[in-house]
Amino acid sequence: MEQVFLYLVPFLGIIGLLVMAVKSAWVSKQPSGEENMVELAGFIAKGAMSFLKAEWKVMIYFVIIAALILGWSGTLLENSSPVIAIAFLIGAVASAFAGYLGMNIATKANVRTTQAAKTSLKKALEVSFTGGTVMGLGVAGLAVLGMGSLFIVFYYMFVISQGGDVNGHEMETALEVLAGFSLGAESIALFARVGGGIYTKAADVGADLVGKVEAGIPEDDVRNPATIADNVGDNVGDVAGMGADLFGSYVATILASMVLGREIVSNDNLGGIAPILLPLVIAGLGLIFSIVGTLFVKIADDNGSVQSALNKGNWISIVLTVAASFFLIDFMLPDGDLVMKRDASVAFTKMGVFGAVFIGLIVGALMSIITEYYTAMGRRPVNSIIKQSSTGHATNIIGGLAIGMESTVLPILVLAGGIFSSYLAAGLYGVAIAAAGMMATTAMQLAIDAFGPIADNAGGIAEMSGLPKEVRERTDILDAVGNTTAATGKGFAIASAALTALALFAAYVGISGISSIDIYKADVLAGLFVGAMIPFIFSALAIAAVGRAAMDMVNEVRRQFKEIPGIMEYKNKPDYEKCVEISTKASIREMVAPGAIALLSPIAVGFLFGHEVLGGMLAGVTVSGVLMGIFQNNAGGAWDNAKKSFEKGVEINGQMYYKGSEPHKSSVTGDTVGDPFKDTSGPSMNILIKLTSIVSIVIAPFIPGVSPLGLALEDDRPQSIEVVHEEIASDKEIESLPIN
Repeated sequence: MEQVFLYLVPFLGIIGLLVMAVKSAWVSKQPSGEENMVELAGFIAKGAMSFLKAEWKVMIYFVIIAALILGWSGTLLENSSPVIAIAFLIGAVASAFAGYLGMNIATKANVRTTQAAKTSLKKALEVSFTGGTVMGLGVAGLAVLGMGSLFIVFYYMFVISQGGDVNGHEMETALEVLAGFSLGAESIALFARVGGGIYTKAADVGADLVGKVEAGIPEDDVRNPATIADNVGDNVGDVAGMGADLFGSYVATILASMVLGREIVSNDNLGGIAPILLPLVIAGLGLIFSIVGTLFVKIADDNGSVQSALNKGNWISIVLTVAASFFLIDFMLPDGDLVMKRDASVAFTKMGVFGAVFIGLIVGALMSIITEYYTAMGRRPVNSIIKQSSTGHATNIIGGLAIGMESTVLPILVLAGGIFSSYLAAGLYGVAIAAAGMMATTAMQLAIDAFGPIADNAGGIAEMSGLPKEVRERTDILDAVGNTTAATGKGFAIASAALTALALFAAYVGISGISSIDIYKADVLAGLFVGAMIPFIFSALAIAAVGRAAMDMVNEVRRQFKEIPGIMEYKNKPDYEKCVEISTKASIREMVAPGAIALLSPIAVGFLFGHEVLGGMLAGVTVSGVLMGIFQNNAGGAWDNAKKSFEKGVEINGQMYYKGSEPHKSSVTGDTVGDPFKDTSGPSMNILIKLTSIVSIVIAPFIPGVSPLGLALEDDRPQSIEVVHEEIASDKEIESLPIN
C-alpha cells in the first residue's frame, strides 16, 4: 500500500502535464487572424523570448555557484548530502521551465484571443482561459511530478537502503536534501518575479506617461514606441514571473508539511510514512480537481458574467478537493491520537487534520473574496478612488494609499483566525497542512490568474491592428476581470506564504535545535526589527528600479516622437526594438540587488548572531512582508481598475467623465504609482518571506552556537527551568527550591 501512494503522486503529475499538452495543442490550432495581427504577436513573442534568454544567462551563473556551495556543504554534515546540489539544480530548472511554459502559451493565445473576440465574448473567454489553464496545469504538474519523483528517489536512497526509521535521522536527511529542490525553485522565482516586474512596469509607465498623458493617444496605440515592450512585459512579468512564483510557493508549502510530518509517529497502513506523504497526495488530487473545475468556466453569451464563470470553476475545484481530502485522510491516517515529537502536549486526531485542510481552503477562498472586493470595479473601494480623482492627482493617490492600507485588516484577521484554528485542530502540523490545502488548487488559481495578461495582450493587439470597436470592448471586459483575478491571485499567494512561513519557521526551530524565540532578549528583539525592515528596503529597491528604468523609457519615447518624422501621422513605424532593449537591460541589471538581500540576509544574521536571532529576523520578515504584500497588491489593483472605469464612463457628482478628461488623467497617475506596487514589489513579498525561511532551514545545521559578538559557544540551546532547577538542587544538595 505504501508503494501505491508513493507512485500515485508522480502519476497524478503526469496526468496534469498530459492534459496541459492537449489544451496547448487546442490553443495552437485556433485561428490567429490577419497578417498584421500575426506580425504584432510575433514582435511580442520575440521580445519575451529575448528577455528570458538574457535573464537565464545571468541566473545560470548564480545557479552553478550556489549548487557548488551546496554540494560542498553537503559533505560537512551527517544529516545532509552532496546530492542536495542536484536537487537544487533540478528545482531551478523546473522553476524556469514552468515560467517558460506559461509565457510560450501566452504569446500564442493572445493573438488567438483577439481573433476569437471578433466572433464573441464567449469564444474569447474560451481561448484566453484555456491558455491560462495550460500555464496552471504546467506549473502544478511539474511541481507534483518533481516533488513526488525526487521524494521517492531520496526515500529509497537515504531511508530504505540504510534500513532507517521514517521518523529518524535518515528521513531528516532525505527531507534536508529535498529542501534543495525548493531552494532552487524559490531562488529562480525571486529573480523571475523581480526581473519580470521591473521589465513590465518600466515599459508600462513609459508608455502611459508619454503616450496617454502627454501625446493624448490611446493605450496600446501602434504609434507608441513602448507599446510592444509593454505587451512583452505582460508576458515576462505577469505570466513567466507568476508561473515561477507559484511553482516555488507550491513546492515550499508541500516541503514544510513534509518536514513537520516527519515528527509525527503514526501507526498507519503505510509504514508510518502517511503524515509525510499526505501533503503530496493532497496536491496531486487538487491538481486533478482543478482540471475538473476548468471545465465549468464558460458563459452562455456576451451578456454572461466572466467573473461569475471563473468563481464557479474555482469553487467547484475547492469543494471537490475538500470532499476527497476527507476520505483520503480517513484512510491514510490511523485512529487515535497523533502527536509531534517536539510538542507532545498537543494531541490531535485525523479528523483534526482534515479540519486543518478545510480551514486552509476556506482561508484561501476568503482571501480571494476580500481581495476581489477591494480591487473590483463597481465596489466601494474602487468607486472611492474614482470620486477622489475629480479633485486632482494628489487626492487620487491619497485615496489609493488609504484603500491599500485599509485592505490589510480583514485579510490579517482571516489569516490570524486560520493560523489559530488550524493549530487547535492539529498543532503545528495543522498549520502546515492548512497551507497545503490552500495550495492544493494552485492549478485552478493560476489558470484564473494567467488568463488576465493574455486578455490584456489581446486588447493591445486589437488596438494596434485597428480592429472594430466591439473587438476591443470584448477584450476590455476580459482585461478588467483579469485585473481583479490578478489581484486575487496575489492575495492568495501572500496568504499561502503566511501559513507556509509559519510551518517553515517551525521546521527551522526543529532543525536548529532551539526550543523558542525569546524576544525579551535584546539581540533577538534587534533581529526582529531588522527582519521587519527587510521588506521595506526590498520594496524600495524594486520600486526605485522601476522608476529609473521608466525614466529611460520615457526619454526614449519622447526622442522618437521628436526625431522620427511621421510617427503620429502613421507614415513611419516607431523603433519598437529599442524600447524592448531598454526594458530588458534595466530589468536584468536591477534585479540583482533585491535578490541578494533575500538570499544573503539570513546567512549574515545566522552566522554572526546565531539561531535564535535569525529566528527573530524570520518573524520580522514574515509579519512585515505579509502586510506590505497585501497593501501594495490591493492598492495597485484598485488604482488600475479605477483608471479602467473611465473607459466606460463614470458619474462623479452628477457629471459623466470619460477617457481624456481631467479626472481620467488623475487616475492614470494613480495607476502609474500603483504599477510597481502590484506587479513588482508587492507580489515579490511572498517569495521573499519563503525564501528567507528556506535559506535558514538549509544553513541551520551549519550555524554554530554564537554569542551576540560572534564568539562560539559550546551549546546555545536554552535549558528548561526544570533542568536549571535540578542543577542548582544538585550543587547545593537540597531537595527543592521555590520557583516563582
